[in-house]
Amino acid sequence: MISMALRSLVLVAFIILTIGGNVLVCLAVGLSRRLWRIANFFVVSLAVTDLLLGLLVLPLSATVELRSGKWSLGGALCNIYISLDVLLCASSILTLMAISVDRYLAISSPLSYSRRVTRLRVTLALITIWALSLAVSFVPIHLGWNTVDYRVQHSDWGMGEEDKEGHYCHFEWNNNYVLLYAFGSFYLPLLLMCGMYLCIFRVAREQVKRIRAATPSFARSASNAAIAREHKATVTLVAVLGAFVICWFPYFTILTCMSIKEKTNPPNTLNSVVLWLGYFNSALNPILYPAFNRDFRRAYAELLRCRGPFRRQLQLTRVSVHKRLTFTNVQMISQQPEKSSHKNTDNNGTDAKSVTPQEINGIPSHRVSQGELPWTCCSSAGP
Repeated sequence: MISMALRSLVLVAFIILTIGGNVLVCLAVGLSRRLWRIANFFVVSLAVTDLLLGLLVLPLSATVELRSGKWSLGGALCNIYISLDVLLCASSILTLMAISVDRYLAISSPLSYSRRVTRLRVTLALITIWALSLAVSFVPIHLGWNTVDYRVQHSDWGMGEEDKEGHYCHFEWNNNYVLLYAFGSFYLPLLLMCGMYLCIFRVAREQVKRIRAATPSFARSASNAAIAREHKATVTLVAVLGAFVICWFPYFTILTCMSIKEKTNPPNTLNSVVLWLGYFNSALNPILYPAFNRDFRRAYAELLRCRGPFRRQLQLTRVSVHKRLTFTNVQMISQQPEKSSHKNTDNNGTDAKSVTPQEINGIPSHRVSQGELPWTCCSSAGP
């Protein structure tokens, strides 16, 4: 019972961390103006994928894990659960491919980047990614392409039949289709992404040398800042790609080895470890963003301290009111000598009483001379 309680606690904490972290990524991009860039559309898509994984797949996977692989919800729901798992994994891979292409365009041709990468094209790319993920996940499983006899897996299950032998809710691994699926949806995109990032680093290195040689010394700081911003974004996304490879490579390797065998082994401890290692990538991405990107760190800090747009607007309003009061006082002080001179002329040379800035604000001069400072109702620093 203690072991079951500890496992349940760890799995629940893991699910909460995955959901909370990816919600934080979506809120940070949506509320922070520094992150309002077209490239972050793909980051939001990746966060939504991980969020859906935490909401739809991880609770069922935790239930199966705690019940020692038993499934009591019937074969139809089992196939839907497996299809969702494959769908979200494929969407993550294709989104990372799109991110690598976006980074290559931003680094190789920064002047034409805004013309090539538009909101319409990014939206069409995201729609294509999700459509391909649906085609790779739901269609083969519900048509039986992944089984030996090409029959739909788990189609003969009923509700509550988890006690029967061989009723394990998992992806069938004993078909050549699974081998094709592993190479087509993981290994090939992985090779393309690695090659893309190698080209990015080559172009970035040459670009830095060329810009430093052609830019005058007085304008070099601005160009260096822009280059540094693009390179930091690239380093962040390379870290995300590296974490994805480390987390999912063991799972697809075992999937490939099992697909060669004629008989599918039931789920064991090794399968559970590599599967949850892949799930760990969904909780790791929201941690990698602030670790390598200063804009994400600032957005996270504002969200966690509850310093939203309303509070920032209130502080700006207070600063504006304080500046207006100061400007009004200066105008009144500058106009006072003119009034005094007119008064001296009308009274045949009688002296006018001088007015200090403190008296204009309603503060007696003797209080200032005694060291009492005036109190202001508005401050530019906020509460």
